[in-house]
Amino acid sequence: MRLFCAPEDYAFAEDGALNVVLYGQPGAVKQGRSARASAGQSAKTEFLRARLEAAPRAWDFLSLALSVVTADLAGQRSASADGWTREFDLTVAVADPTFWNGQAAAIEAALKFLSTDRWRLKFIGGGIQPAPPRNPARPDENCVVLLSGGMDSLIGAIDLAKKGLKPIAVSNVVRGDGDNQAAFAAAIGGGLRHLALNHNASPPGDKEPSQRARSLIFLAFGVLTATALGAYHAGGEVPFYICENGFIAINPPLTGARLGSLSTRTAHPEFLSRIQSVLAAAGLRVKMLNPYEHMTKGEMLKACGDQALLKSLSAQSVSCGRYRVFNYKHCGRCIPCQVRRAAFLAWGEKDTTFYKFDPLGKNDAEHSNFDDVRSVAMAVMEARNEGLEAWLGSALAYPRMGDTAPLRELIRRGLDELAALHRVHGVK
Repeated sequence: MRLFCAPEDYAFAEDGALNVVLYGQPGAVKQGRSARASAGQSAKTEFLRARLEAAPRAWDFLSLALSVVTADLAGQRSASADGWTREFDLTVAVADPTFWNGQAAAIEAALKFLSTDRWRLKFIGGGIQPAPPRNPARPDENCVVLLSGGMDSLIGAIDLAKKGLKPIAVSNVVRGDGDNQAAFAAAIGGGLRHLALNHNASPPGDKEPSQRARSLIFLAFGVLTATALGAYHAGGEVPFYICENGFIAINPPLTGARLGSLSTRTAHPEFLSRIQSVLAAAGLRVKMLNPYEHMTKGEMLKACGDQALLKSLSAQSVSCGRYRVFNYKHCGRCIPCQVRRAAFLAWGEKDTTFYKFDPLGKNDAEHSNFDDVRSVAMAVMEARNEGLEAWLGSALAYPRMGDTAPLRELIRRGLDELAALHRVHGVK
């Protein structure tokens, strides 16, 4: 699939590629012109309305991320040869094409790891560079934290504020999460400054539901915001916290039939390391950090620095991988729901979350399509019978994983939490 991504004033060719209008609207279909996609107008408007001034290459990075998330939505996995792997050929308009073409291979490799698709990138001139505000804001926050509406990012923001840091919270707003994100930001540390952005990627036709490459837009929003802070404009490096428990960050394939990319890899250490290298090459002084890369979700709950606040907000957080499918309710049986339920059990606090399919051990017609419970049970059994190393296989065999010993122990403890949950529910 070919996509050509540029601002709305670009002279798009009609050569069979999907033309993507960045930071604008696609416009009506006219004679001789195919339908267009669009992305980013709302995010740009919101960012500039806040009188923020970001680094030029941070805008280029956002243009890339908007292009990638649009491709991810437009490309139907069911139409690929193996029903999953797609091929994308992206041309993206940026302000500094020479630099970004020099990074194309590195970015392609990172995207392949993220989504298991094949990506080819080409950068051209003509990308957007907003004029600096007349009286730019220079926020005095000293770090950035992603605030998704999920439990892990909630804990991360609580802990940062409790430690005396002053984070600005950045969210990618999607339907069903916006209220939680705003409520969490208002409740933490006396109220966090909150920048709620939306990529609004809108391709013509049906949208691919898997959306594995959307992780890049989360990082792009955080990087853009980090380069707008007063500390960055003063020449400093800005910490950018992507808070996720280590078990889900790595997402080890539970069975041989599951690809790692069947689950998102937003905070996977291999992916973050690859993107960090690109940011460093770009001279963007933003340091991505996951303080919980060696902790399970249950351990995060138990160690949170403000237990009272966490208890009041935890059930309101969202973990479910099928949350929108079930009318904005937790299904109770997907992998993230099981990890969540296991974490509450390890924490020792009552889980008041409503789960549409509460019984885990039930195996009837109503629950027959939920193979995730079976996958977890099989993983626990294989790790117990064959040993953790045999079950893990090559899940940690990536060149940028660093010392894998603590990661192995983390995964062992994560499986132990899931095993305890299955015992309580009588899963066999």
